[in-house]
Amino acid sequence: MPTILISGAASGLGRAFLDAYSSDKSNTVLVIDREHVDLSVYQGHPATIKSYLVDVTDEKSIIEFSASIRNTAIDLFVHSVGIRGLVLAVETAQPGSVAAAETMDVMDLSTLVHTFQVNAAGTFLLLRALLPNLKQASAAKVIIMSSRMGSVGYNTTGSAYAYRASKAALNSMIKSFSIDVPEVIFILCHPGRVESRLVKYKEEGAITAEESVIGLLPLIQDWNTKDSGRFYDRFGQSIE
Repeated sequence: MPTILISGAASGLGRAFLDAYSSDKSNTVLVIDREHVDLSVYQGHPATIKSYLVDVTDEKSIIEFSASIRNTAIDLFVHSVGIRGLVLAVETAQPGSVAAAETMDVMDLSTLVHTFQVNAAGTFLLLRALLPNLKQASAAKVIIMSSRMGSVGYNTTGSAYAYRASKAALNSMIKSFSIDVPEVIFILCHPGRVESRLVKYKEEGAITAEESVIGLLPLIQDWNTKDSGRFYDRFGQSIE
């Protein structure tokens, strides 16, 4: 019976992963989010589901969570916590323009620091705390929802300073985890442009979280040790 941990499970990709994995009665699904995850809607789902409140920007919260599952082996961890890194005042004034809220001219220190804290530092702290649980499993997998915008080689349009930099930092950290902890499989994944709460409106060309997850499930199943440290898109194509 595999144990699956899903972060950011209250909404977006995390919620779609919860929907998918909770349909299998052989799964035990642990879900974490800084918001309460209402499990009453999953009463008809056959999997065993447990919910925990965890804020990745609060190291005490992470430590308390890891202590509460100290003796639990985690076979699969899907991490989908993240923010877009938009300057709040500009985003509020122009909710229909993501580009306006992340340019060089409007970017500020607080947005840069908070975006790095959530997207990169928080992920590092959470993963480090969970290593004992991952090592208890046989060939545990960690699937990190990253972004193609974190690829330095892919950046041909500029801007998006906080988001690009935080995702590049995240990618670098996960690569190091794959080298330092070879007994665990670490995969970076670009899930596509997904309609979620990262921005205040639906971006052109955005797909649903459900559509993204449906395509990712077989890839997650197939990825193995030879893929550890690699960066893929939602079709399984490698990203620089």
